[in-house]
Amino acid sequence: MNRKMFFWRFLVNAIGIVIVVRLFTGITAVDTFSMLLAALILGLINSVIRPVLLVLTLPFNVLTLGLLTLFINALMLELAAWIVPGFEVSSFAAAFFGAIIISIISVFLSLIIGKPRS
Repeated sequence: MNRKMFFWRFLVNAIGIVIVVRLFTGITAVDTFSMLLAALILGLINSVIRPVLLVLTLPFNVLTLGLLTLFINALMLELAAWIVPGFEVSSFAAAFFGAIIISIISVFLSLIIGKPRS
């Protein structure tokens, strides 16, 4: 992934995390730095670990018509919360719905702004 795409993912994740922290009581951050660090870590996790998990779970993902991806996204958000001090996810349900909101925001922003060209 080139720098522009990584910066784009970071920006989208940061906006998504800020909105999710404001909307859900189950996802908290002590300060803005924690949210930005969580966005950076989530971007790294989504770039490295998530593709591997998606490939490994591909047969189950096909069987569930893609619903397994929602659970993988929630796990990635929980992993980011585990790594980043000051960013906490209280339950898997909070991670699940938070990941859905971040995904919706990502799609929405991609449609409005468009992805940067290389």
